[in-house]
Amino acid sequence: MAAHLLEVKDLHGWYGESHVLHGVNFHVDEGELVTLLGRNGSGRTSTLRALMGLIGSRKGSVKVQGLETIALPPHRIARLGVGYCPEERGIFASLSCEENLMLPPVLAPGGMSVEQIYAMFPNLQSRAASQGTRLSGGEQQMLAVARILRSGARLLLLDEISEGLAPVIVQQLGRTVQALRAQGFTVVMVEQNVSFAGPLADRFLVMEHGAVIQDFGRAEWPSRRDSLHQTLGV
Repeated sequence: MAAHLLEVKDLHGWYGESHVLHGVNFHVDEGELVTLLGRNGSGRTSTLRALMGLIGSRKGSVKVQGLETIALPPHRIARLGVGYCPEERGIFASLSCEENLMLPPVLAPGGMSVEQIYAMFPNLQSRAASQGTRLSGGEQQMLAVARILRSGARLLLLDEISEGLAPVIVQQLGRTVQALRAQGFTVVMVEQNVSFAGPLADRFLVMEHGAVIQDFGRAEWPSRRDSLHQTLGV
């Protein structure tokens, strides 16, 4: 049996003395789209940060393409083809849209060209010379996703990309995520918006108190949707 692209076992994480991840276990296969669901504070964002080595401290096992990364610094993890799009987006206000896009280095072969990115995000092409502060929230989110596509990453960690955006932009981002999956990208996505995440994911992981408490596939989504709305409080 082929190894999982991402395999997480007994992952614990801390911010200082605060123990926020309590033995997280899950795997993601190549080409899968997996969504982490849960209330605020359940550990979803901390899990993504821990995968990248961006948490205060961590222990356990995080394997990417079979390689143990728990002791690696973030830049070494990124060079394995892992791209992280944080919830706060991290757009540089003093740089233009295209300068923001070109800022991250190419870390692995197979990244998208600027032309391919503009074909996927035509809004960004029309706003290429605009400063980061002049982009709308939706355009900033598109730019945050686009930046990691240039890097050559094939495993994408996307944190709350639909948060606070107009429905028409959320729909556009949904189509983008579907297109990335169709092109063979592997995606781990943190989402609070169940209506956005539901039609996209192959599997759903529900987190609570820093651990995964449910793991189910797309076929079970319709029967679990109502209970999830109650569980997540949305």
